[in-house]
Amino acid sequence: MITVRGWKTRQIGELGRVVTGRTPPTAAGDVFGDAYPFITPTDMDGRRVLDRTERGLSEKGANLVNSSQVPEGSVAVSCIGWQMGKAVLVTRPSFTNQQLNTVVPTGEVLPEFLYYHLCTRQAELKNLGSVGVRTPILNKSRFEELEIAVPPEAIQRRIVGLLSAYDELVENNTKRVKILEEIARSLYRDWFVSFRFPGHEKTKLVSSRAGKIPEGWRPCLLGDLVDEIRDAVDPAEVAPATPYFGLEHLPRRSIALGEWGQAGQVQSTKLWAKQGDILFGKIRPYFHKVGPAPVDAVCSSDTIVLRAKDRENFGVALGCVSSDSFVDHSSQTSQGTKMPRANWGVLKAYPCPLPPAPLLTRFNEIIGDTVGLLRNFVLRNRNLRATRDLLLPRLISGEIDVSTLPPEPAAS
Repeated sequence: MITVRGWKTRQIGELGRVVTGRTPPTAAGDVFGDAYPFITPTDMDGRRVLDRTERGLSEKGANLVNSSQVPEGSVAVSCIGWQMGKAVLVTRPSFTNQQLNTVVPTGEVLPEFLYYHLCTRQAELKNLGSVGVRTPILNKSRFEELEIAVPPEAIQRRIVGLLSAYDELVENNTKRVKILEEIARSLYRDWFVSFRFPGHEKTKLVSSRAGKIPEGWRPCLLGDLVDEIRDAVDPAEVAPATPYFGLEHLPRRSIALGEWGQAGQVQSTKLWAKQGDILFGKIRPYFHKVGPAPVDAVCSSDTIVLRAKDRENFGVALGCVSSDSFVDHSSQTSQGTKMPRANWGVLKAYPCPLPPAPLLTRFNEIIGDTVGLLRNFVLRNRNLRATRDLLLPRLISGEIDVSTLPPEPAAS
């Protein structure tokens, strides 16, 4: 490893204590809860810090694996499978499963600098994984031998400040996305599930083929509002840089689809989706992967692509398909045991009543504006990440003299 003058070459094991995670025995019962975050590779979705994890540990679960607790200021790294090399900053006392090794720095390296450095080494870490096995594994001892060029602390802080500025902008935008999503979700739930829409006090419920609905509403089914689109496309016949949505790119319980790959990276027949089409992950539908495509794209054939028959119905259709009740229904009616799949032939009969035109227009305008804002934040974050990723390896390697760079962008 070539290092810049004044930078020191250190092994991971010299920079701190490395802790391999453990999963408490489920036979003990009540090991999961909300006392401590329990980090797994699934949680590592590109966020620098995890404000939430899919599961947590109870006090009982934490006591069973107490020796593997990691403190605030640690850096957790996935060391198994296709997600190997992903890193995340630990911001409060946490636990991880056995697929992660966590570095607890002793002081020579800032946690944030170590995190950014490891972000540039993902491909290398994958190559260091076990060869000749179906699931590659980077064991603890080999991980500890990984060499890192460590600059003086002042330079570390300057590099971290520059890179963090971009990530803070991304995180601020992400917070706005969550607020907008919750507003849209609550509005649909209030108006179309609880029927607490403007003027509901003077409207009685009547029987219909869609169940009890407010008087004056139309008893529609989801299939009356949207068409399933099955436009097949060979990825080899489109530009390689064409956006591609695989199921791995669709976030759980979020309609802001901000990650995608490229058509040139996939093979076999896929589906074509236009901007605004609603994508619904039909494999293991309980994962709740659904949202409108922010760009024209190729998508996985394991996606149900839905297009509103009338743009006035888009907001209601999106609210319905992304609702908890619809996702629960799709899971309960899915087919298959090991790999359950949602069935559009069943889902299209899901009740989705429509209100009178003025109320429908008002709702659709609100949801349309919200989706537009979400798209703007998604694209803005992609641009910020792209800029950061261009700087990241050059800063971490010392190729760029940080003293010549302009001040960090201000958060907004």
